[in-house]
Amino acid sequence: MPDPFPLSVTEGSPTGDLGRRITVRRTALDLSREETADRAGVAASYLQYLEEFPGAAPNRSVLLRLAAALETTATDLAGGSSDLTPGQGRAGSGPTFTALTVQECRELLSTHGVGRVAVPTASGPVIVPVNYSVVDGAIVYRTAPGAMPSRAAGRQVTFEIDRIDDAFAEGWSVLALGRARTVTDADDVRRLTEHAFSTPWAGGPREEWVRIDALSLTGRRITTRRGTFSEASGTDDPSPAAPARRNME
Repeated sequence: MPDPFPLSVTEGSPTGDLGRRITVRRTALDLSREETADRAGVAASYLQYLEEFPGAAPNRSVLLRLAAALETTATDLAGGSSDLTPGQGRAGSGPTFTALTVQECRELLSTHGVGRVAVPTASGPVIVPVNYSVVDGAIVYRTAPGAMPSRAAGRQVTFEIDRIDDAFAEGWSVLALGRARTVTDADDVRRLTEHAFSTPWAGGPREEWVRIDALSLTGRRITTRRGTFSEASGTDDPSPAAPARRNME
C-alpha cells in the first residue's frame, strides 16, 4: 500500500497552528523530524504532514504520543493554553534556584524578543510589553510618539524579559535597570532601523526609537530534576535558541 504521506513532498515551513507548535517545540529540544517521529511512534512522513498542512488533525492517541515525545502536554501542543497566562503548571520536583551572572544576563537579552518596560507615572509604574533588540549593548525598542512606552524617555526604568516552561515548571528571568532616552540622531536612527528584526506587531507608524542603557543586570533561573531547561533554548543544549525576532509596540 503506498504511503499516503510520502517523504518526497518538498519540505517547507509549517503553516498550521499545530504544525508551528510541533516545529517550535522539537527545534527547542534540538530534535530532527525523524527523531521526533521515532519517539512518538509515527512515520516521519506523517509528522511532516502534521507540520506542513494546516488542516491536519491527529487523533488524541497520536497527540498524546507527540506531546510525550516533545516533553510537553497535549493541551499545550493543541493550543488550548495559548490565551492563558504562562506558569499555571504545578511546581516541579526538586526545584533549584540559581542567580544568573551578568554575562548570562547579557546573553539572554541578546536573543531579542518581547520584554516589559516599567514606565514611572504620577499614579505609579505602568508595565507594558514591547518588542526589543540589543544594539551596541543597549536595549532598544520602537514605539509611537505619545504612547506609554515612549514616556519612558528621560526616566529611570526597569526592563524585564523571561521564559516560562509550563511542562517542566522551569524558567528564567532577567531584570535591567537603567535610564531611557529617545534616539534622535539621524545616523543612529538609521542604524537601529537597519538592525530591526521585523516591523512592529501592533502595526501603524511607530518610528520613535527608545534606548535603555542598563546600569545593572540581574537574573535568576529555576530548574527541576526532570527538566532539561537551559538559559535560552529550553533544552540541555547550552547554546541559546534562535532570536524571537518580534516587534509588538
